[in-house]
Order: sequence, then C-alpha cells, then structure tokens
Amino acid sequence: MRRLLTICFFILSLPSLAAVKVVYPPPESENDTRFSDLIEILEMALNKTEDKYGGFELMPYKTVMREIRYIEELKKGGGVNVIWSSTSPVKERELLPIRIPLRKGILGYRVSLINKNNQAKIDQLNSLADLQKVTIGQGTGWGDVVIYEANNIKVRTASYESLFKMLNAGRFDLFPRGINEAFAEYDARKDENKNIAIEQNLLIVYPWPYYFFTNRNDTQLADRLREGLDTMMTDGSFDEIFNKYSGDAVSKANIANRRIIKITNPMLPPETPVDDERLWFKPK
Repeated sequence: MRRLLTICFFILSLPSLAAVKVVYPPPESENDTRFSDLIEILEMALNKTEDKYGGFELMPYKTVMREIRYIEELKKGGGVNVIWSSTSPVKERELLPIRIPLRKGILGYRVSLINKNNQAKIDQLNSLADLQKVTIGQGTGWGDVVIYEANNIKVRTASYESLFKMLNAGRFDLFPRGINEAFAEYDARKDENKNIAIEQNLLIVYPWPYYFFTNRNDTQLADRLREGLDTMMTDGSFDEIFNKYSGDAVSKANIANRRIIKITNPMLPPETPVDDERLWFKPK
C-alpha cells in the first residue's frame, strides 16, 4: 500500500508532463487555407517534444478575429496561447518570439494577383519608383501595410475575403502574396472572381520572417516550440513540410524569369537570424 501511495505521489508531482492546451488562431473563412502548413509545423513541434514536456491538446480558438485582436489577446493572456505573425521590434518587445522563420522567409518573395486586364500595365513596373505609382491591396491590420507605406507605396486595406472581390472589380492594381499563397488562393477563387489572374513577370522581394509567438510569461511553451523546431530543422522534417506546401508553388512561380523589385523592411529587428543560412529559402 505504501509503495502504491509513493507511485501515485510521484505521478502527481510531475505537472510538467500534464497535457497542455495549445490554442491557435482559426482560419478566417472556409476558403482560408493560408496557415495549414503552420498548423502542421506546430503539431509536429509539439509531437517532437512529448517525451520531455508531456502530452498536448491542439485546437483552434472558438472565435475568428483579425490578427491585431489575436495579438492583443495573446499579450493579456487570453484564450489564444500561440500565434504566428510577421515580426517587428514592437512585437518582439511585447510577445515572446521563437526566431525560426516558419516558411524559411518565403513570404518575402511576392507574386501578385492582379485584374487580368492589367498585365500590360504591370509590365511597365521596373523599380520602386514605378511601384509608387500604383496601389496595392492588403488586409486590415497586416504587418505588410507598414512595409509598403514606409516605401511610399499606396495601400488600400480591407478584410481578407473582400480583397479578392475588390481586385476583381479593379479597385486596386496589385495584391502581392507569398509564393506559397498566390496559386492556392487563385485556384480557390477564380471561378467566383473571373477577372483575377496571377501576374506573370514581377517579383516583389523584402525580408519578411514569420514566427510563432507566445505570451512573454509562457516561457515553457516557447522553449518547447523552439526545441521542437530545432529538432525538425535537424532531422529534415521541417524541410519536408516546406516542400509539401511550397515546393509546387516555387516551381510555378518561375522566379528565374521574373524581374525583381526589392523594397526595404524597416521593421526587421536586429536579433533576426539573417546569417543562419539553414533557416532561409534561397531561390536557385
């Protein structure tokens, strides 16, 4: 009996091995598959660390909110305890970043969706000065807005799904998307928006790491995710997910034959691991 009590006490004294709830932002609509790869990465990072940290329960938050709201919820320790987002000095002060770019920085390689009637107009864009003559569409509260505005590029903002309808109606010129996003988004909405097309010849490039973030006080979850991601980088599973979700899009993007316009990212924190080549996508 004494031995049984000792075993029970030992088990109860291991709170770190109790299953942890990990709550992430849900998609904004039925067609919103932008973050399927990040959810898979998140789940695998948690799986890779079960022996050390115990089980987990992974679930989306019950309410759809824009990114700016999720950030606020995470800051105050609300229902969401992990988010994915572009980085900035403010975010890295207010939240706890896991500085491993979730898509190897591919979100900074931008293929645009356009109104199909505007390809000839876009073919005239060869420099930042040219980009400053057109209008870009972006989601309300997206971090990219600050980047484009810092480069004196005109931006029109709206909710995610509204942007496709606005582009279809010709209400702005370019909807720059990460290479991994553009083709899937086009395929999901081309029947409903007959005027949208994938722009053929331009690539907008800027440094744009996307990280997992936790609440600043949730150091155990942050450490767990960092260790899980490090393991994935070492054993190749991180690259497997990258190639699964982005490999086909990289081929379709035909990067070698696109003209490139580079713009600056004034929000890139000095702690960004830009010199760790294993973390970043490098186009051939």
